[in-house]
Parts: sequence; C-alpha cells; structure tokens
Amino acid sequence: MGSNGNHCSFVLLAEFHIFEGAQLKYQFPQPLGVDEGVLAMSMLPDGAETQLDDWTIFFLNQTPFNTISPVLALDTPEVKAVGLPGEEGGDLDDKPDLLCVLNLVRTKHDKTLSRGAQVLALAICTRHPFIQIFKPFLLMALDDYFSDPSQDCLARLFDAVNSMDLSPAPLLTRQEKMVMRASERKDIFMEKFAHLGPQQNWNNSNPGLVPKPMLQHKYTNSGESFSSFEEGIISRQRERTQDELRLRERDVAQRRDFLESEGTVSIQTTSHGQNSPSDSSFSLGGSAVWVGDESGLDLAPVASKDLSGDVSSVVSLVGSNTLVGPSTTTRKRRSTDASSSSSHAHSRDQVLRPPINATQTYHDLHLRSGIAKDTHFYHTSVAYKDHQLPIKMPLSTFAEEVGDYSLITLIKEFSSHPSVLGPQHPHLHTNGPQTHPIIILFNALITGKRIIFLGHKRPAGEVSSFVLSACALGSGCGTALRGFIERSFPYANLNNRDEWESVPAYIAGVTNPIFQTSRAWDLLLVIGAGTVTVAKDIHTTYPVTSNPGLGAPLISRTGTLKAESSISSEDDIGRLITKDGTKSDFAARSDNNADKVFIDDIRAAIEDHFGESLVRMRFTEYVTRFVRLASRYEEEVNGSTKFGFSSSGFTETSGRIPQLGSGIAFVDDATCIRELSANAHRIEAWRKTNSYRYCVLDWAKSQANSAIKGFDVLHQLFRLRHAKSMSDLEVTTIIRTLADNVKSYEQVVELLAYLTPHGGGLMHLSFGLFHQKEAVREATVDLFNQLRAYPVGVLFLQALNHFQRYAYVRQAHVREKKLQNEQQQDQRQHQATHPTQFVRSHSNSIVGGGLNGAF
Repeated sequence: MGSNGNHCSFVLLAEFHIFEGAQLKYQFPQPLGVDEGVLAMSMLPDGAETQLDDWTIFFLNQTPFNTISPVLALDTPEVKAVGLPGEEGGDLDDKPDLLCVLNLVRTKHDKTLSRGAQVLALAICTRHPFIQIFKPFLLMALDDYFSDPSQDCLARLFDAVNSMDLSPAPLLTRQEKMVMRASERKDIFMEKFAHLGPQQNWNNSNPGLVPKPMLQHKYTNSGESFSSFEEGIISRQRERTQDELRLRERDVAQRRDFLESEGTVSIQTTSHGQNSPSDSSFSLGGSAVWVGDESGLDLAPVASKDLSGDVSSVVSLVGSNTLVGPSTTTRKRRSTDASSSSSHAHSRDQVLRPPINATQTYHDLHLRSGIAKDTHFYHTSVAYKDHQLPIKMPLSTFAEEVGDYSLITLIKEFSSHPSVLGPQHPHLHTNGPQTHPIIILFNALITGKRIIFLGHKRPAGEVSSFVLSACALGSGCGTALRGFIERSFPYANLNNRDEWESVPAYIAGVTNPIFQTSRAWDLLLVIGAGTVTVAKDIHTTYPVTSNPGLGAPLISRTGTLKAESSISSEDDIGRLITKDGTKSDFAARSDNNADKVFIDDIRAAIEDHFGESLVRMRFTEYVTRFVRLASRYEEEVNGSTKFGFSSSGFTETSGRIPQLGSGIAFVDDATCIRELSANAHRIEAWRKTNSYRYCVLDWAKSQANSAIKGFDVLHQLFRLRHAKSMSDLEVTTIIRTLADNVKSYEQVVELLAYLTPHGGGLMHLSFGLFHQKEAVREATVDLFNQLRAYPVGVLFLQALNHFQRYAYVRQAHVREKKLQNEQQQDQRQHQATHPTQFVRSHSNSIVGGGLNGAF
C-alpha cells in the first residue's frame, strides 16, 4: 500500500450537454476502453440537477461490459496491485482487480446559461475500498475545474492522489484487524506506530509544519476529558506521589546502609533504586501489575521476542495506564471495588503521568499524530495546490466494505414495517411470516437472489449507501463471507441495464421507479417507504424441487439427528425426527426464535444509542455463526464438511488423553435439531452460490495460515461461556490447552480476536482463577502471564474488573514466590552437596566487585 501502489488509476470528468445529454469529456491519463455513454450516465444520475452536490459509487471490471481495456493506467509488470493486508484473496477465476469509482456531482446555478445551471461530475478510479478518504481531493479538484476548466485540473488531481504516501501506515493481519475493530480504545496496537519518527506522521508534504509542543495536546482515553480543576487535582496528586517516591528511596538507602554496617547482606534493589515489589504488586520478569484504581498492567521484558510490532521500542503505554517495570511500586494499594467504572481501568491519575525513566519514549509517542488522535486510523496530509488536505485512512477495512456505510441506517429504514409483502419462500422466510425484513434481506443476499433498492426522488448517493450497507451485512462486515461487492451496482440506470441485469444475483440501487414494475427482481426494498416486497413469481423463479444429492439418509455421526430415509426434497429437509418421535415441521410451526431474538437485541442496542461498531460486531458474529451452522449441516448431510471443523463432543477415555470437542456447539440437542431444521433451506440455497465456493477456498487458506492449530478455539470458548454443566476434566483440558498453545504474538492476537470486548473479553476465562481445581487456576495464570507479555494482551487484562485482576495478581504473586523458594531450596541443596565449588564461586564474586546478589 505504498506510494507506488497507484492509488488513483484514472480520473474522469463528465458534463451534461443541453442537446447531447450526458457526455464523458475527459479521461485521464488515457481512455478506459469502456462505452463512454454508459460511463457518463453512471456519473450523472437521474435527477442530478435537483441536487447541489451528490456522491455516487460504481465499479469497473465486474462484467465484460465494463472491463477496462487496455490495462490499468501506469501499470507495469513490476507495479502490481497491492491488496489489503489480511485478505485471503484467491478468486475462483483469474479476474482483474475490481476498481471502485467515487464520483462527485455538482450543480452550479448560472442564469447566463441556457438551462440556468451547469452540471459536472468528477470521478476517480481506485483499488482501495476505503474510498471515503478521497472525498477532500474531489471537492477541491471540482472547485478548481469550475474556476479553470481544463484537463490540467485532472492531471493535478491524479498526481496529488498518487503522491499520497501510505507506506508508513501499519499493515495489520486479518486477526489484528478483528481485534482493532472490536476495541474502542484509541491506543489499540500503539506499538505498531513505533517505527514512525517523532514528526514523520505530521505533514509529509509540508516540512515547515511543526507539531505543537509536548503535552499541549494531552493524551486521553476514549470518551474522557479533563477540566482545569481536574488537571489541578491531578497535578497535585502527581507531586505528592513524587514526594512519596523520594521519601521511600531515602528510607531504602538508610536501611541498606544500616544493614550493611551491621554486616548483613545488602538489600537487592532494582536498577532505579526501588525496593522489591510491595504488597500492591508483584514482579514477573521485572514488571509490576497493579490492582488499585490505576490498574496498570505492565509489559514484561519482551524485547527479545518477535512481536511483529517492535515492542522493544515501546517502553510504556501511557494512555492505557501501563507503567514501566518496578519503578512505580512505591504506591500504596487502593481499594479494589468491582464497580462498573473500574472495569475499564481508566484512571485519571495515571493518564497524564509520564513513566519514570521513560520520558524520551513518552515525548516521542505524543509527537506522533497518528497515535495522539486514534490508532484505528493512519493520519497524514497531502498537498493539493496551496492546501494541505487531511487524510484519515482506516486500518481495519476489508475488501467487502466499501466507503462509509451504516448498518444502523439500514436497519432503521427497513424495521418500520415488520411485515414483508408478497409470498413466502423457504429460502427467505426462515421464521415463517414472523421473519424480520432484515433477516429476509440477509437470506436473499446469501442465497443469491436479485435485489433492488429503489429510492425515487432520493439522492443517488443515499441509494448507493444502502447497497453498500447490504453488501457489508451479508458478508459479516467483510470478515466471514465474500462475493457480494463483485455483483453489486450501487447506482444503476436504464442505460447500463443490460449490463447489471446480466449478472446473476445482482444487488442494485436505482432511482427510477420504472424498475418497480419491471419485475426483474426477487426482492424490492423501497427507501423512504421502508417496505420490503418479495416477487410474486418467486416460486416459479426458484422452485423447490427434489435434490438428488439429498436422497440418501441424513448421516448422523454425533447422534443429534435421526436418520430419515424418505428425504428427497427441500421440503422434507425441514421435517426432522426429534428424540421423542414427533415430527418438527418448521414451515407450519414457525417456532424458530433465534433470528427474532437477534434482531430484537440489535434494535434494543440501537434504541439505547449504542454505536455503529457494536452493531457491526454483532452482525459479524451472526454471519460467522451461520457459516459454522452450515458446516454442521453439511457434515450431517454429506458425512463431512469442506469449510469447518468436524463436530464432536469432549471425549474422556480412561488411560488416554482427553479429546476436546469441535464444531458449532449447542446448549442442548433440541436446540441443535431446531436450528438445523429452520436453516436447512437457506443453507442448501447458499451452497449453490459463489459465496459458498469462496468460503471453501478461504477456509483452507485460513487453516494453513492459522497460528493456533490442532483444535477449535471457538468451540472451547463457547463451552466455557454457555455450557450448562462441564466436568472438571474438560475445564482443565481446555484451559491447559489454551495455555500451552497461546504463546507467540500471532497466537495471542488470534485468541483475542475471538474474545470481543462487548462479549466480555477475558471475563469468562478469568473464572478459571476461582475454580476449585488448582490445575485450572494455575493454567489460567499461565495463560494470562503469556497474554501479559504483549501490549495488546495488557489492554485486554485491563478490561477485567478489580476483583478479577486482584485474583490474578494474588495467585501469580504466590506462584512466583513459590518458584523463587524452590529455586532457593535447590541452590541450598547444591551448596550443601558442593561446598568447595560454592566457596570458590563466592570468592570470585567478591573479588569481581561485590556480593553480586548471591544471597
């Protein structure tokens, strides 16, 4: 994603002519080889003259109609497209890169013109899905063109965009992106910015721009602010702490002098003159973990470890209350209440205090613009003419997320009418007539239905946003499935109708009401009215016919499904034999409440003003669970699955190592049967789409690249969180397996990617600290110690409440003391058995300059 990545491939300018209509006036730096009339109509949407400004989005290289020829501008064999880090890639075919076109339409009223206004559209073509960062360029460039209408304006825009250097931006893996988007902390992965110089991220294009003095912009946690009164309190408290530090150092020095004068072995101190950890902290490799209100969980010395983020250059995490080593162990322990505010571990006392003996690092971190603002973005600026345009590039974007979309807006719009018009279809109505419109939309997306968003007399940009939001919804915000963007047309019109209607399962946004009566759709969503309509001929287009592949009995290895030899059609799939011998006909009973509960939860979160990030994470979990459920269904039908772990429970055999369970887990067998029955129709339809084939490819690649291998992590976490009853042996095996297999940085990040903060984070793992079995408690401490070795693990440990943190601190402290006592005992035994060797080594240490900490 560096400067040679060719951020902008083409610049286009279209103009509406009074006699000739929409005309493509300029193509820079070379013609695209696509029908100019189609491009011009896509850039100048219907009703553009009624809007002063409008944004539209469309794609190139989707179909033979809009595939660019010749090759992309300025591309050479040496300069290839730079994909997003963390993407699996590997399309089914050798397809050209999908180009996103961001288009700005502006109407400038002028009474001297024959039509009284001039309508222009300026667009840039880019490979990046985060197209919103280019909006400032288009705004400035279009103003420039109105004042000086020439092709030079397009050249300046092209050069300015491609001069943007994004190479210093941290490159995150897929798992790191998952952790980042789930966290609201603005200092998440701050160590990833350690490679930037103090002023490198301020204004690369304007060397004369000097950042503000240090501490003028104070580093605060998300959602916190400080008044001058609070700052005064913090300042005085900091001074008192410094006074206590000097008094403690003097007391330690006096006691050391006294003991040495009495002939006693000198007290072992830290390199900074500190005493050993007090009762409020413990030392693990030279780091202190606090349990008071400050709760700063320190970094262990991991400079020698490979963090993929150069942790050795990050001495402290100032904004996250992470303190440096044992140099802060002089503070007394505060109360350890378990209030809701304490669980965030945000202490105003510690936010502004620079770590002792790390002032240089503190100074550098605060001079980095990208860190001081929000590490979810890479902040930079680019010179365009006489202006510095700010750029805020998101670091956790996936390819199926294009532009600024809003799931909240989509849900609000189509939740006003709970009933869906039109007939019911097994692929769409997974809960019968009670199926929510948003679930209908999701089912239509994954089962490959033709979908149209109609926004009559609405800005084309608004319609485009709904299409992009739908693509994100179906893909789980780009994290679970893919294949939706490649068949989406955020703005479609009559001129390119043949193009987008030739794509199976298209997702189109239109403004012309003529498409409502054309019936070339399976699902119609009317923006403004909020209605969702299923086509009347849906059963004719997608008949429910017999499936030869399902003629064989359902294979039930786990015993949760009974064999049914008479299954020969999709209708029969929904009729499964339950354990009591009764039949479960979902179409008739419509008692599947899983989707209803999910949507009610989402709507309650929106009404309670939770943010967009929470809603996106909930849909990510929903789509991920659908994929795991489909894997279980495929295994029950075919005997094996191509895109998931095989389903099995925890097995305990005498004389053998216990085997952990895998696959999607259910609270009980009845729930398993009910959910498989309710989802059988849409799973069967999904298995016939490209999205399913992409999922199979991505699963194989994810397993090859996974850091944690050999067991299903999600299954174990579900068991710990939801199981009604678990044997002590299963709990011990799960925690010990996690502790033994989560050690490296990549493994830690992968585990944390499954432990979203809104789902409790490490809370359910921390319950192992209170288990009755000592082996479980010790394994939990081992796991937390390994998480604590990395900055991102420290942040997750900080999210635990005081009670949980104190339990961890106490047990780890006892464990460390126990290890020290064992080492001392071994040393005494060695001294007793080899007294001559000990005297010789002891004499050498005295000659070499002191006792050297022998005792």
